Amino acid sequence: MAIKYQFNKTSLQALDKNLKMRQRALPIIKSKETALRLEVKKCKVDAELLEEKLQRQIAGYESMYALWGEFDASLVSLKDVQLGSRKIAGVLVPVLNNISLEVKPFGLFSAPKWYFDGITLLQGLAKTAVEREFVLAKLDLLEHARRKTTQKVNLFEKVQIPGFQEAIRKIKRFMEDEENLSKSSQKILKSLQAKRAGAMQVESSVSGEEAEAYD
Repeated sequence: MAIKYQFNKTSLQALDKNLKMRQRALPIIKSKETALRLEVKKCKVDAELLEEKLQRQIAGYESMYALWGEFDASLVSLKDVQLGSRKIAGVLVPVLNNISLEVKPFGLFSAPKWYFDGITLLQGLAKTAVEREFVLAKLDLLEHARRKTTQKVNLFEKVQIPGFQEAIRKIKRFMEDEENLSKSSQKILKSLQAKRAGAMQVESSVSGEEAEAYD
């Protein structure tokens, strides 16, 4: 990003204000990035654990594969997913409060005994699958926020702060050179004025002596 500025005090003050603002904000943004990094790491662990749990439940489902032809899968359905929200390092993320499943009535005496195990297994599968999808969606949200925060840290730390510092140095150097040049010009001018005054005094003195000699 090219920083626009002029070689004057007003531009210097504006640059200094922007620099200090970013220098104050940088530690806060870095803390946010660290917090988001830790939360992303935790979320990844949760996602891996849920994936392992889901695979175990699927393996249990497959072990009963021969029986599922007799099972009515419509007995178990997802009724409701209750969500909340909370802030993590300033980022609003969803919170999974509850998963409600609905089990339709069936003939307790006419249905095979393993139906209860099948319903329990499907309920577990459904809950784990919802929890896993939720954690993955939360992970995407946190990862996006973490990337944006990292970009901002890099922008401040590697581009804008050094850029403002360099611009301030250039303006100060220019103003110092201008001041030194002005002082040098004044000295030269004073020296010339002094020489001119001296020459005029000598000329006046010579003219006086010539007048006296004439008299």
